[in-house]
Amino acid sequence: MTRKQSPIRLKNLETLIREAGSAANLARGAGTNSSYLSQVRNQLPTGKGTPRCIGDDLAAKLETAMKKPQGWMDENHDAGLEPALVHDGSTASSHHRLISWDQVGEGHDLSENLPPPYGTELLSCPVKCSSETFVLRVRGSSMEPKFREGELIFVDPLAPANHGKFVVVRLAESNEVTFKQLVLEDGNKYLKALNPDWPNRIVQVTPDTAICGVIVFKGEAL
Repeated sequence: MTRKQSPIRLKNLETLIREAGSAANLARGAGTNSSYLSQVRNQLPTGKGTPRCIGDDLAAKLETAMKKPQGWMDENHDAGLEPALVHDGSTASSHHRLISWDQVGEGHDLSENLPPPYGTELLSCPVKCSSETFVLRVRGSSMEPKFREGELIFVDPLAPANHGKFVVVRLAESNEVTFKQLVLEDGNKYLKALNPDWPNRIVQVTPDTAICGVIVFKGEAL
């Protein structure tokens, strides 16, 4: 019997990720691809243009992996919480890894012992963000004047990628990781460079573009 689709599955997915310790741990336990799970979390569009969702097969695998009863993914377990608060329980004192751009969006579990590119640096984020937040050092000038080369950006994979947010993405064609402003218009998604002198400032997001996280804070290392 096909279970009813419900947006609550996405909220319950975040609960399972917290219980598993990371999205990569959950994907391994459920026998699914961590990259696909990331696409589901960010509701990236399919080839038909519809958002990827948690189907019945994946819901059942997640329930089995985390020893939940059948149908658990369709029940509201956080009725007293606002959706914006459900995705994370961390505090502003959390510390996060400074990583290189080529470590982003390749299925790495950043909570595991990957060799950090800049020593063993852990940085404190002054705003609330999830435990999966990572830190990048800005490179290039496409997002000037708001973001300048060398500044640090805190990127939260669990934050909602809404219109106007600054997102880190991996482009399918070039496999390049970059960050731009997300523009939602008439059902389409676009990436916008802030630098007025940047060529091709606005490009459309393709179905294969992976949104790896939303920038929640930026700062400058002195």
